Amino acid sequence: MRFEIPFFGHENVRALHTRTIEITTEHDLTLQGDCIVGVGADHGCVSIPENLKEKLRRSESKIIITIQVDDEEFVIEGKGHEDLRLENPHDIVIRKSNFLCPRTLAIGCDKASDDIPRKMIKKLQNPKTKGLFVIEVT
Repeated sequence: MRFEIPFFGHENVRALHTRTIEITTEHDLTLQGDCIVGVGADHGCVSIPENLKEKLRRSESKIIITIQVDDEEFVIEGKGHEDLRLENPHDIVIRKSNFLCPRTLAIGCDKASDDIPRKMIKKLQNPKTKGLFVIEVT
């Protein structure tokens, strides 16, 4: 199953966080949001389709998240969990840790925002840049 979420860049995208990556439906971003790579996203966790949420809530599920910007792709692999709440209306966060909250989409991820190539981050610092956050569950 595949679900795509369009988002936009922002001048304050820094992507320096060592444990998480986030996109948000919000349009503003402060410098404190150092894990956020995209704003103006079409969806937060709550509006992910129910059939996808069911798959995300399986501990054996492998979750592949691809961030696409122009012709570049950055791929993250993580895991599902039966206690994922997926209730936040604004944010989607993927985590290296096993921390669960209403914003968490995947845990045990192999990469964080500081792993994203700086060339891609430079593009995401332009508010006109369009990106795609692709969720696939196997």
